[in-house]
Amino acid sequence: MLKKNEIFETDIIDYTTEGSGVCKIDGMTVFVPSTAVGDRAEVKILKVAKNYAFGKAERILTPSADRIGSDCTVSEKCGGCLFRHISYEAELRYKQKRVYDSLTRIGGIDPDVIGGIVGSDKSCHYRNKAQLPVSYDREGRVCVGFYAPRSHRVIPLDGCMLQEEIFTQAARVFVDWADKNRIPPYNETAHKGVLRHLYLRYAEKTDQLMVCVVANAKELRREKELVSELCCALPCLKTVVLNVNTEKTNVITGKACRTLYGDGYITDILCGLRFRISPLSFYQVNRDQAEKLYGIAADYASLGSEETLIDLYCGTGTIGLSMARGIKKLIGVEIIPEAIEDAKRNAAENGIRNAEFICGDACVAAEELRRRSIRPDCVILDPPRKGCDRELISTVAEMSPKRVVYVSCDPATLARDLAIFTSHGYSTVKAVPVDMFPRTGHVETVCLLSKLFSQGSTAVEFDLENIPTTKAEAKATYDQIKAYVRETTGLNVSTLYISQVKHKYGIIERENYNLGNGKAPVPTVPPEKEAAIEDALRHFQMI
Repeated sequence: MLKKNEIFETDIIDYTTEGSGVCKIDGMTVFVPSTAVGDRAEVKILKVAKNYAFGKAERILTPSADRIGSDCTVSEKCGGCLFRHISYEAELRYKQKRVYDSLTRIGGIDPDVIGGIVGSDKSCHYRNKAQLPVSYDREGRVCVGFYAPRSHRVIPLDGCMLQEEIFTQAARVFVDWADKNRIPPYNETAHKGVLRHLYLRYAEKTDQLMVCVVANAKELRREKELVSELCCALPCLKTVVLNVNTEKTNVITGKACRTLYGDGYITDILCGLRFRISPLSFYQVNRDQAEKLYGIAADYASLGSEETLIDLYCGTGTIGLSMARGIKKLIGVEIIPEAIEDAKRNAAENGIRNAEFICGDACVAAEELRRRSIRPDCVILDPPRKGCDRELISTVAEMSPKRVVYVSCDPATLARDLAIFTSHGYSTVKAVPVDMFPRTGHVETVCLLSKLFSQGSTAVEFDLENIPTTKAEAKATYDQIKAYVRETTGLNVSTLYISQVKHKYGIIERENYNLGNGKAPVPTVPPEKEAAIEDALRHFQMI
């Protein structure tokens, strides 16, 4: 049994999802932050649990070939970056392996469908959003920074390698103003003080900066002076907003905003569309990588001009709106009312008129669409880290889209959900990791699931030689139509029912073919089966 403060010489063999190195000592797994796979190190045991332990690298004896010198003086303290001590190429290899292992081991996904990771052109200064807690430093001066890992202790920062460089200048102006005017930081334990967070957003394509002060107050002392100093120092400043958060909570922003300068929002361009960004609206923090991810998702969706797309967890509509032009209908679903209003406004400002947005729980909204007989050709899922619940997956499967595009920020929950989709007759045919957040432990994955290529599909052979057909009929046989209906709806339809629907649309030219022999009443096709057969005929371009 390992004991605290013991020191061992060992090799680092793997990483955790939080970026710590992993080694084995006397058969026990030990987690060691700031180490790299391939390091040989002296590790001091800090804490011992029943089946694992935590350690600290006292000395690197032989450095890994992947190890590099960190370009940030506080990267090991603030917890924002996990991989500043290894090359970006090594980071990408780890993230590729993490997605591969999760999808194959948990999800049972065919390894051959997993593509290579899409890296970022920029591994520094890519974040267009920063939420910096306000505190006092050791000398009693106001400072901003990041929380140390697993704590609310602020590590003061003067610049960050992940964030837009303009944020450093904005933070300095804010800190100088607060210190000079003795505006106290918020103390969450005592629920006293004023300044909670400095919240910054930047639109790269339009060069617009938003400064938002999150405060435990409805107004700030000397707020006009703050606006004036920001305007003088930052030519790209577009707006200054006060967000009021007087609640005893760890949630960063409150519900109310008051504009101190400008319009209260900035505008950026993504995938050729203009998006309004307010303090409370969602926008991808790595714009350039978002365009790559959306491009992959659009390629997977492969939407035609007569197809309907449903975007569940649509947020402010960015991913769905990027695909809306050239399709029949976009329907976005989101539970947050403010996000839905942003989505509607984004659609209007970009002249997109074929988009509808529903505010509500994804399962409830999907049920409503089903009741309205809206059958999507494709569904996009971009859920939170916890993934989708079984009820939602069942609801999506019942809607029977031909394609599902799943965008995930957690490989483990993605793998779990893909396995559930498989049980509903969907097969994962493509998957690719996308590194949206270089130097951190996060990785996105885009997957294409197909109903038509599901593992439960029935292979049918057809002999058409002795069956005379019309031009329209030649596009699909009865067995093909039956297979399609069964695949997309779960219904079994007879040749008689198919012939009735074909006759309704004038496809059958041969007299009374399959319409009965006149000696017994012919059963009428039920409405739900009629609709399913009509959908099949449209799919095969027969009507």
